[in-house]
Amino acid sequence: MIKAVLFDLDGTFADTAPDLAAALNHTRAMRNLPPLPLAALRPQASHGSRGLLRTGFGIEPEHPDYDTLRDIFLDYYANNICVHSQLFGGTAELIATLEQRGIKWGIVTNKPHRYTVPLMQALGYAERAACLVSGDTYAHAKPHPEPLLKACQVIGVSAAECLYLGDDLRDMQAANSAGMRGIIANYGYISLDASVENWNAHGSINKPTELLGLIPL
Repeated sequence: MIKAVLFDLDGTFADTAPDLAAALNHTRAMRNLPPLPLAALRPQASHGSRGLLRTGFGIEPEHPDYDTLRDIFLDYYANNICVHSQLFGGTAELIATLEQRGIKWGIVTNKPHRYTVPLMQALGYAERAACLVSGDTYAHAKPHPEPLLKACQVIGVSAAECLYLGDDLRDMQAANSAGMRGIIANYGYISLDASVENWNAHGSINKPTELLGLIPL
């Protein structure tokens, strides 16, 4: 019996790519570079500043300019965290139905706490979630299972009674390691070359409301 559903945030619960892309393009503008199209940046949105800076500037954290560019990116994003971000179509209906059924739900993301909470507040769902677990809430982030297992403790259910919905390989790795059923959000930020068939998921959905079909009444 499923008693709880846990969600990844970026690319699963909410479509945050437009604001993340805006932060990257602002950073590029500070270096007199033209903006990149959202379509080129969208697949990197689940990988945070590191993935976006790699795409936008071709650099890794070891590069001497990395910290400066990251700070520009994060400062802009913090001040414009929910300008264009919104729930994926069907997420509000899914959450409402889970709540009606008495199924708890929460967020487990690698996004830092200082961005997770303001974003969820801006979206209007911070107080409704049974837990908000960020990438820096505990000692480990996904793909380590600790965040998912701690979320279960907070909610008061076992891992076997949870579904975890995510759009990245590390989400499925964390779910499997935690003994939880991982479901792939095909509508999320999955690159075209991703081998999702090798992610060892327990299922996949093409829109949020399809998850209800995987939860027995």
